Amino acid sequence: MAKKLVIGNWKMNPSGVAQAVRLIRAIGKGVRRYKKAEVAVALPHAFLHLKLPSSLRKGAQDLFYGKGGAFTGEVSGGMVKNLGARYVLVGHSERRALGDTEEIVNRKMRAAIAAGLVPVLCVGETARDGESHYLHRVKEELKSALKRLSRAALARVVVAYEPVWAIGEKAKGALPPEEALHMNLFIRKAFSDVAGEQAARKLKVLYGGSVTPANAGAFLAEGKMDGILVGRESLDSKRFLAIVRAAHLAR
Repeated sequence: MAKKLVIGNWKMNPSGVAQAVRLIRAIGKGVRRYKKAEVAVALPHAFLHLKLPSSLRKGAQDLFYGKGGAFTGEVSGGMVKNLGARYVLVGHSERRALGDTEEIVNRKMRAAIAAGLVPVLCVGETARDGESHYLHRVKEELKSALKRLSRAALARVVVAYEPVWAIGEKAKGALPPEEALHMNLFIRKAFSDVAGEQAARKLKVLYGGSVTPANAGAFLAEGKMDGILVGRESLDSKRFLAIVRAAHLAR
């Protein structure tokens, strides 16, 4: 059975290198006992130079689609890869809110693949509606992001489902685990339309929406998710490790 994948997204945290190093050490030490889970941390670009223990995979939170040139403030896929990253988040809801269009997300996906990174494509609706229009939105986000990717490239993609309305301290409500299963199957079907059934069966689908130690196990078991994308809880080593433990024990 494939390992569950848990990715901690630190966002724009912590404020200093010393805090980042302490958190890395605490998480790296703790995950050693959970051999049935693969654990990564998506670091801010300012911390990508930090060395991670062998028990952790390094990830980045974003990349630019250009290889180099006059793009002040941007970071290329090659830079991210050279700093030791394996994963990179693409199309996170917070990046989309800051202006990443579907075209930009697709260009970033292709740049990630070209750099040898594993893109973690984030898709998800900002709100639910009674007529299921949100499903069309998720499907379009997925298909648009995967345009012009080869079959070999599609086999490397990870998809993270993040229902935006269920994320954060001010979330209007949590997604029930059984509904996570419905979205898992829906995403696989949409992925199958682009990449084929075999690739869809092998696809890793992660859940990211106000995940806590209390509900992580249900999203993995009842939602049949292949892993978890963790936001604020990844900044607390004990709570993050409790989520990793749930992934380790999941079947």
